[in-house]
Amino acid sequence: MNDLSAFLVTKKWPAEHPERLQLYSLPTPNGVKVSTMLEETGLPYEPHLVRFDTNDQMTPEFLSVSPNNKIPAIIDPDGPGGKPLALFESGAILIYLADKTGKFMPHDPAERYEAIQWLMFQMGGVGPMFGQLGFFHKFAGKEYEDKRPRDRYVAETKRLLGVLETRLADRAWIMGNDYTVADMAVFPWVRNLVGFYEAREIVAFERFPNVARVLDAFLTRPTVVRALDIPKRG
Repeated sequence: MNDLSAFLVTKKWPAEHPERLQLYSLPTPNGVKVSTMLEETGLPYEPHLVRFDTNDQMTPEFLSVSPNNKIPAIIDPDGPGGKPLALFESGAILIYLADKTGKFMPHDPAERYEAIQWLMFQMGGVGPMFGQLGFFHKFAGKEYEDKRPRDRYVAETKRLLGVLETRLADRAWIMGNDYTVADMAVFPWVRNLVGFYEAREIVAFERFPNVARVLDAFLTRPTVVRALDIPKRG
């Protein structure tokens, strides 16, 4: 039996199956990235819901595994050398799971770094910029009389979509014919942009047909359909 009792997070979210990878998350775009990867790889895992409405992410237990108070985080009881490993940051987790399973990351060294660069494109650009647009377009920021902040993020979101549109012009997925961690990182955010953030019109999403095509392909994968509701909201 794997013993995870040394991890404070397990005091708040006890592991019923400590031999499985433990996922602490919420089905936001960053959470969906990792739940998608877990569903795609078939790794046994146990999901735990981190509720933002009760500030679970600010508790000492969660901060012990994710000091930046962001979801998702994992504990792998069978980490490197057979020892448990805790990780936060969705991009780092995707790379780790790809390396652990040998799946969804190119094996050719040059192509591997190319995939990682597109993963970083999401981490440094798509996620933060789409998130800011969501704030200024849908949430409290929409009440600001000065629309320059909103328009700044609209323009940057369009630019990022344009980068993706060009990349996907002659490709089934970001890396070509192979579906990778780059797609798992980018397309939950595109879905959120045109869905939850209700920004389809303001970013003129019809101007990006290749992005729309690949988003549709992403959302038809049964693994993705399941991942969109993991962990289930209580």
